Amino acid sequence: MNFRKLSLGVVAAAAACAAGVSLASSHREAPFITTSPKVDGTDFYMFRSYEPSRTDYVTLIANYQGLQDPYGGPNYFKLDPNALYEIHVDNNGDAREDLTFQFRFKNTLANGGKGVELPIGDKSVAISLTQAGAVTNISDANLNVAETYSVKLVRGDRRKGDGGKDVVKAAGGATFEKPSDYIGVKTFGNSAAYAAYAAKHVHEVKIPGCPAGKDAGRVFVGQRQEGFAVNLGPIFDLVNATAAQITDPALINAFAANSIQDKNITSIAIEVHKDCLTAGNDPVVGGWTTASLRQARLLSGAPTSGYQTSEKSGGAWTQVSRLGQPLVNEVVIGLRDKDKFNASKPSGDGQFLDYVTNPTLPALLGLVLTGDPKGLAPTNLPRTDLATVFLTGITGVNKPATVTPSEMLRLNTAIAPVAFAAQNRLGVAGEVLRVGGVANLAQATDLAGFPNGRRPKDDVVDIALVAMLGGLCVINGDNDALKLNSIPGVSGVTSACKPSSVPLGATSAKVHDGVDQAVVPFLAGFPYLNTPNPGSR
Repeated sequence: MNFRKLSLGVVAAAAACAAGVSLASSHREAPFITTSPKVDGTDFYMFRSYEPSRTDYVTLIANYQGLQDPYGGPNYFKLDPNALYEIHVDNNGDAREDLTFQFRFKNTLANGGKGVELPIGDKSVAISLTQAGAVTNISDANLNVAETYSVKLVRGDRRKGDGGKDVVKAAGGATFEKPSDYIGVKTFGNSAAYAAYAAKHVHEVKIPGCPAGKDAGRVFVGQRQEGFAVNLGPIFDLVNATAAQITDPALINAFAANSIQDKNITSIAIEVHKDCLTAGNDPVVGGWTTASLRQARLLSGAPTSGYQTSEKSGGAWTQVSRLGQPLVNEVVIGLRDKDKFNASKPSGDGQFLDYVTNPTLPALLGLVLTGDPKGLAPTNLPRTDLATVFLTGITGVNKPATVTPSEMLRLNTAIAPVAFAAQNRLGVAGEVLRVGGVANLAQATDLAGFPNGRRPKDDVVDIALVAMLGGLCVINGDNDALKLNSIPGVSGVTSACKPSSVPLGATSAKVHDGVDQAVVPFLAGFPYLNTPNPGSR
């Protein structure tokens, strides 16, 4: 692909991934999901692996159960055995899953279901904690609860496809161990000791149905440090910062103390060869993650002894969480439709078009920062610069050869990964700004960032703010490339993006949330997200 031919209109659309972004990761983003935190999807990453020797692979990471206080014992944050966690891949642009990785979990008490017991007098009595002593191994005798899971790959419709085949360990077997959460330093030792323990749970796997010699992969499920940087408290407190504070580059870490790196999340991560995900000659794939619960639940007033025996579930799987591009449901989708979006499929995303072409976020920012809903909001309505990314991907970057308008994270697997140290935290748009415009794009060294997939280092909040407030319209001037035509498959969506439509003017390209995503600690390789915070320090 000849990236020298990219127009700034393309790059503006790249920055305009704000169609699917907002000001906080998707934690507790919809009314129903607040009642079921174990199936609350918080972040989804999809990128060419930049770990040395793994660059032909794609890493997909789905985070769940956000804002975990590390000290949250004694049960901590096990995943739900009554839920179905899925990562979907569309490899032909039709807005329907072609590959689905299904994760199911099982939590089992030790000692044949009795749990660890201690002799108390002449009786053996079950202990109340997750552990009975220090833990060092995968199947440690001191663990009271064994957490395991299975992974199945379904081709075609996730419910009506080929029925699925087990992803198996290279050494055989289809059951994988999940590490216990980082209870604390007395149970697991210091962070280095826990990191070594967790690393034993990175499983080499064989993925069924992949091309010969390209069916090897890796899988990991476990607790990680929250990797998303955002000025969370002040943002939701009506953006409790002045307009000057969020437009001054010198203050980019002024509010870092309000970020959420003292929290943990649970990651479901799988690494798959890129040629195992694509179809035909099109290198672009789309991805999203969902979680589903059974349609019916019966609660027992007299549960039996065991682990999580109060609930009996049945009926069809019912989707309750959905996440593709980061942050869509948080503040882009209206409150009345948040549960509806979480239950929806990409093929039905036309119903949410107004939230993208006529977004409320710029008006809200103007209202709380200037007192005027028109104070900061660009006037080029409908916002086709946002809708392009939200629905189709970007021509010349990550738009499939044929595409049905739909919201998902899209990745061009033909674009080579970039080492962590050389990554531009502002993604494709940041590269254009760095080299001084599209005329100098041949000098760009990192086109592998958001919205071409999403890496842990990509500062999606800052990219979103710049795009939402019209920063790229100002940079590009009156270039005709930004006069986008109607979105394919959606009638009557046409507008132009000019500097005169941007109230903030040149300042719009400097907007930030006060936290730098690039300073968050990460691992150099799979599963990339950092060792979790301990429950005791």
